[in-house]
Amino acid sequence: MEANNKETPPPIIDQLTEYAELRFKLAKLRAIEGGTSIAASIIADAAVMVCMVLAFIFASLTLAFFLAAVFNSDWEGFGCVALIYLLIALIVKVNKKRLEKPIVNGFINKIFK
Repeated sequence: MEANNKETPPPIIDQLTEYAELRFKLAKLRAIEGGTSIAASIIADAAVMVCMVLAFIFASLTLAFFLAAVFNSDWEGFGCVALIYLLIALIVKVNKKRLEKPIVNGFINKIFK
């Protein structure tokens, strides 16, 4: 009688099936966690970039108006700011290869974080 009261363990096939289902669910949840953390990081970085671009634009306008007051000419002030940006663009163009590698590494680190 005591043998009848004990629960018989499920067959090994049922255990393996349950194990496989649990592993699949775990993999799915890990993928969801990784995807959502990447999405949240991208959204936060995008918000920071928008704020930085706005600050950059307003700082550029402030510098242009300041230089316009110094030179007593609007076109000279805004022209100097345009020349500064042209100089920065040329420096970036010349150093493009050296600038690309850290940017690519940063993206890779963010994705595999």
